[in-house]
Amino acid sequence: MAAARACPMGVSVDQRRAAVAVLRAAAAAGELSLGKAVHARVIRATCFDIFQYNNLIAFYVKCGRLGLARQVFDVMPSRNPVSGNLLMSGYASSGRHKEALALLRVSDFGLNEYVLSCAVAAAAHVRSYEMGRQCHGHSIKAGLSEHPYVCNAVLHMYCQCAHMDEAVKVFENVSNFDVFALNSMINGFLNRGEMDGSASIVRSMVRKVEQWDHVSYVTVLGHCASTKELVLGSQVHTQALKRRLELNVYVGSALVDMYGKCDCPYDANYVFEVLPEKNIVSWTAVMTAYTQNELFEDALHLFLDMELEGVQPNEFTYAVALNSCAGLASLKNGNAIGACTMKTGHWGLLPVGNALMNMYSKSRSVEDAWRVFLSMPYRDVVSWNSIITGYAHHGRAREAMEAFHDMLFAEEVPFYVTFIGVLSAYAQLGLVDEGFYYLNTMMKEVGVKPGKEHYTCMVGLLCRAGRPDEAEQFIESNCIGADVVAWRSLLSSCQVYRNYGLGHRVAEQIFQLKPEDVGTYVLLSNMYAKAN
Repeated sequence: MAAARACPMGVSVDQRRAAVAVLRAAAAAGELSLGKAVHARVIRATCFDIFQYNNLIAFYVKCGRLGLARQVFDVMPSRNPVSGNLLMSGYASSGRHKEALALLRVSDFGLNEYVLSCAVAAAAHVRSYEMGRQCHGHSIKAGLSEHPYVCNAVLHMYCQCAHMDEAVKVFENVSNFDVFALNSMINGFLNRGEMDGSASIVRSMVRKVEQWDHVSYVTVLGHCASTKELVLGSQVHTQALKRRLELNVYVGSALVDMYGKCDCPYDANYVFEVLPEKNIVSWTAVMTAYTQNELFEDALHLFLDMELEGVQPNEFTYAVALNSCAGLASLKNGNAIGACTMKTGHWGLLPVGNALMNMYSKSRSVEDAWRVFLSMPYRDVVSWNSIITGYAHHGRAREAMEAFHDMLFAEEVPFYVTFIGVLSAYAQLGLVDEGFYYLNTMMKEVGVKPGKEHYTCMVGLLCRAGRPDEAEQFIESNCIGADVVAWRSLLSSCQVYRNYGLGHRVAEQIFQLKPEDVGTYVLLSNMYAKAN
């Protein structure tokens, strides 16, 4: 009876089922030619339905032939949500997120929770807040905004697009304990530097630690690393030990990172050593722990050990090794590692380029840093910061300012570190008005809150301009009275401009903060010698 049932064009149901079965087998085996043959046969039979079209799309997507999948999609007389989801998922899994989002303009295939969550995820990948917000609006209209898939995708999108106020609104509607939502919120707050927001989420998670997955451990340890909460990090480590999760390479690497950032490099190394399976992430994490704690030689020894173990470095590993060379001002080792990156094809990658610039700048070879900068196919704000601060630290203030203006022309937004280099350059040039303009106006315009380093630069600027009394007032009015570096800069200025009364007061301030400061005794002695 089944064989007798046929579609209106004379092809039996069994034949259609057989065609679908062959397509699925061909997709699993990667047999593109076999699938194309089935496609041609079905076309000749002139009996198509949505089910067959969708299976053809699925076949071409699995074979990586997205162009052919799109052709099938475009010729479909009618579509359903499965059609859109199959093609959209194919685009997304191939990294073609903009094309996935463009499919939303073809609104005749309908929207379900899978299509919407895929579209929102694509918006998150390209950091498109506007597209993500539109997808969120579609989900509300379709009554799907509270579906777990859609809700988590929307939450993650707002976090990725740095709209934490919107993310909080979505999060407040999440029912029960949702690990994915909590992880997204922590990472979102950390990426924005909002440690209080991250801490409140972590506190809510601690009460239900038994429901954590390994991603939760990695996320919470990331919070502990960013906030240097060693006590909480150690408690999380204890919980991981109970569940044997410290042996998981991702949790283990997160523990290594946490101990490194909490200034416990040897604890980081202990966690690394007990990992039964070490990958490039764990090797890079322990090297980073040593580098961050200025154990540069140990980091380079680990780099050599890793190569002896046959583990291939990636761009981040090379960057850590180069930064260790920078810490040692070791141009010879830095050049050797740079040559390795050329052989392995990592030279042109952004982390390597930035680390090379740092290494050359710290090794007093700023011209080489500039050559690396010019050769980089891509640059980010770290690249610009490296060249600006490199010039500033080598007393080449005008080149630093030229690089800064080039950065603005390239529409790269400066941030905290950028202005340290800029203000250092103005301090060298003695341009007080310009320095205050950047401190009080431009930093506010780009959303950077001045910190201790910026204020210390301004003290140096006022001192170089021969205005030590104003420098003293500036220190006291900007709450950096506990900064020995600022006071020492002012003391040096007092010696130069023979302001001995102020110099005596400044020395007393330094001795209150650091009674055994040898450098201050030397400066004070030289000042009194000049006075006599």
